[in-house]
Amino acid sequence: MKKVNSHRFYIKLLFSLIILLFYAEVSFAQPSLPERTITVAATQGLYFGKFYDLGTGGSVSIDWQGIRTTTGGIVAAPNSDARPALFEIRLCQGRNVTITYAPTAILTGSNGGAFTLNIGPTEKGVNGASFAMENNCNFITMLRVGGTLTIPGNSPPGFYSGSFEISFDQQ
Repeated sequence: MKKVNSHRFYIKLLFSLIILLFYAEVSFAQPSLPERTITVAATQGLYFGKFYDLGTGGSVSIDWQGIRTTTGGIVAAPNSDARPALFEIRLCQGRNVTITYAPTAILTGSNGGAFTLNIGPTEKGVNGASFAMENNCNFITMLRVGGTLTIPGNSPPGFYSGSFEISFDQQ
């Protein structure tokens, strides 16, 4: 009789283990997710360099690569640097970023007068463009932004300044 009872004990134990295996829940710990915040730093302003107007007006443009061109009576001063605006963007998880901006801004002169700044294009595209970010939280994506100044004829000489805003929306 003792053997029968011991066999019943092992059968019950085995049956219990089989039931436990069917009801066992396996869980795995997920790694912590990286930050979802986007950081943007404006590291260089859009600069058209020195130029002068022959009196008829025109335009001066800087593309996102830093190449300057002029039209009309606008003449670029030799050996005058021009550069696009630079933004450093950092965003984890390899998400997409959409850039939006107003198409124009006004620059006001130190001696009166005003120029119209047409913003863009950027190296990532025109207003509303989306681009993918690296999947590395330490990687910085550079965004270069160009623009075109429209200069009315006989504008007063001086230093013209203004600002523009770009929105960076993560998706």
